[in-house]
Amino acid sequence: MTAAIAVGILVAAGVYLILQRGLVRVVIGFVALGHAANIILVSAGGMAQRGAPLLADADEEAVAGMADPLPQAFVLTAIVITFGITVYLLGLARAGGDDDPDDHVLDPDSGPDGGDGTGGDSEAAVSGIAPESGEGDGSDADRHAGAAT
Repeated sequence: MTAAIAVGILVAAGVYLILQRGLVRVVIGFVALGHAANIILVSAGGMAQRGAPLLADADEEAVAGMADPLPQAFVLTAIVITFGITVYLLGLARAGGDDDPDDHVLDPDSGPDGGDGTGGDSEAAVSGIAPESGEGDGSDADRHAGAAT
């Protein structure tokens, strides 16, 4: 019963953290889900049957009370997999830069270059020089049209 409560709390916390915006919280959520899976696998082998796996005089009664080694092997494998996922996600979090959960959305009417709507990509916006009359706005289409004539 205690293992079931622990699994329920870990799964609830893990799912809650995975649904958050920050990548570090997602990593902690995956770790919590990994621990919940480990508890499920250990409890599948029998929580009350914990005896020495190797006995010198192995009789029927002693063997019947031993824990199943297969779920323990599964738990070791799950620990390695959880560790690998955790290291990978933490590497992504570090490579991704700052983990700011408050993303700032720019207004589409005001571009990063002051609101002229060009988005800062044209030569005139980058160099600060206004295009000469008759040459268009300095876009790629105008440059290709001028090269074709």
